[in-house]
Amino acid sequence: MACVRKRRGKWVVDWRDGAGVRHWRTFDRKGDAEAHRDKVGPEARQRLTPSIASTITLTDYAEHWTALIAHTVKRRTLARYVEILRLHLLPRFEKVRVRDLDRGRIKLFLADKLVMGLEKRTVRNIQAVLRALLNAAMEDGLIATNPAANLGRVLKLTISKATHQEEIKALTKEQRHLFLVTALRETPRYYPLFFVLAGTGMRLGEALALQAEDVDYTGQTIRIARAFSEDGALDTPKSGHGRTVDLSQVLAQSLAAHDFSRKEEKLKYGWVELPPWLFVTKAGTPLDPRNVRRAMYTVLKKAKLPEHLSPHCLRHTYASILLADGVSPVYVQEQLGHATIELTVSTYGRWLKKKAPGALDRLDSVQVNYVAAEACGSKVVAEGAYAQNPQAGTSMQVIDSRREKLVPPTRIERATRGLGNRCSIQLSYGGVVVRY
Repeated sequence: MACVRKRRGKWVVDWRDGAGVRHWRTFDRKGDAEAHRDKVGPEARQRLTPSIASTITLTDYAEHWTALIAHTVKRRTLARYVEILRLHLLPRFEKVRVRDLDRGRIKLFLADKLVMGLEKRTVRNIQAVLRALLNAAMEDGLIATNPAANLGRVLKLTISKATHQEEIKALTKEQRHLFLVTALRETPRYYPLFFVLAGTGMRLGEALALQAEDVDYTGQTIRIARAFSEDGALDTPKSGHGRTVDLSQVLAQSLAAHDFSRKEEKLKYGWVELPPWLFVTKAGTPLDPRNVRRAMYTVLKKAKLPEHLSPHCLRHTYASILLADGVSPVYVQEQLGHATIELTVSTYGRWLKKKAPGALDRLDSVQVNYVAAEACGSKVVAEGAYAQNPQAGTSMQVIDSRREKLVPPTRIERATRGLGNRCSIQLSYGGVVVRY
């Protein structure tokens, strides 16, 4: 498998051979890089074929596959793949040859996982990892088709948007206030972190990786450029790129005070130098995610709030409160760092306002160039006018964009009688003619 990447203005072809040895070559032009990729791709598979016999088991091929993708996915993603292989796939298919895996066997395996009580989301993730692994086996020529493809829909592993939204755990505005007040009293070291999580919608790893230089107190913004994974490795944010989020005035002031106290702690605890991280321990090291969860549990318990909530719930709280208050989903999407607006709506749709009282009335009040209405056989045509049925006993209202230019009637024509003894009167208002 070979791929083309742009690095520092150059185009790099990156691939691994059958032995897992990594190769790369740099080109000035993208076309030359793609041509080389097309050349080495088949060669890599040819080198791979002798070393991977048709009798290879899923265990052996999984080891090869994880080594192959190690440089193309994030560390936390790779760790999740390895965990799913270790806990679910390999115990069942450890000695099964890749070529012997068929659709029926895989369906039965996934169905058994559901019977065991695993959540649909977990089973869907297992199927996704197996599908990706077998896609690679197809590219290596071990199998002709992928037996794990499209099984999510067949086994009904997909979760409806409504169900997914119901699973989202979020605090109300009142509960959020109670949580922060309690955190300030019970866990003062963790309070600034909790305030940032609840006031910006950041992920925990993103907040723990914040540095003092990322905060613009005057502009009331924070630049998110990095994130800590669970194993402590520093990586890019989940979206793959950074973003800038807004701060409220109160949160900006709170962070400024926290930054000042951080400088005081340097003298208090004898730090050699001021650590770059915004949230640190007494030793000057970044806060441990496990300790953050313990602190949050303490706060929830003291505040008599649901104790099972995690720091990620503060991200949901932030988004749900903004959307419930009528804030644009586009703005919430940008703050959260979602790739698409569809993801934001599908995740938090139940907090969107479904009704807009008075919206239709406001629609009717919008001025248009030409309005044509028909009421009881008579036509009302007026530029920028809104007319009601005169026979309904309501008065006719004239709304004109040139209202300031309207003058009293300059002429009243003689009343004429038409069919049904109906009376017609024409009024002239500065060029706007209304007949009824």
